[in-house]
Amino acid sequence: MNRVVLNVSLYVVVMVAAALLVVAAVRVLDDDSGPATLPVKGVAELDEASATEQQRYTDILASASKEATAFVNIRYDTAQESIDAVMAGATGDFRDQYAQATDALITLLQDNKSIRTGEVIWAGVVAQDPDSATVILATTGTVQNNQTGANPKAENYRIQMDLVSEKGRWLTSDLQFVP
Repeated sequence: MNRVVLNVSLYVVVMVAAALLVVAAVRVLDDDSGPATLPVKGVAELDEASATEQQRYTDILASASKEATAFVNIRYDTAQESIDAVMAGATGDFRDQYAQATDALITLLQDNKSIRTGEVIWAGVVAQDPDSATVILATTGTVQNNQTGANPKAENYRIQMDLVSEKGRWLTSDLQFVP
């Protein structure tokens, strides 16, 4: 009987040791740095952008906001300064079209004593690569002229801008109002 008790005891010890070994192995192999929470439907986790890409987004948004601000701030008594500010951030067809319209714009502003003020309240990059970008901006502001009298009229615009990188600067190549 001693031999049976000894065999059973050894069997139990071996089984307990094997079970502990399996538990330890599972814990070691299961120690990954995976997500601690379950994914949420409709939410995607994005990789962090490189410093170069983050700087490109910053430069694109700054250039687009500066151009939109210049575009929505124009006064009859300083019209040429306002036009020069827009032209400084323009290139290509947009620059050419804007330059052709400046004489008529100055006349219109002066005839109506127009003062337009505004600011960018929101901007977002829709698409971008190292050489070009598309940005949507929302602006708010007022216009005061001969028709409005002393009561400025509120104006809000949504603008789509296409920008291109030229010699390290982001310049507006197209500007459109979007509904």
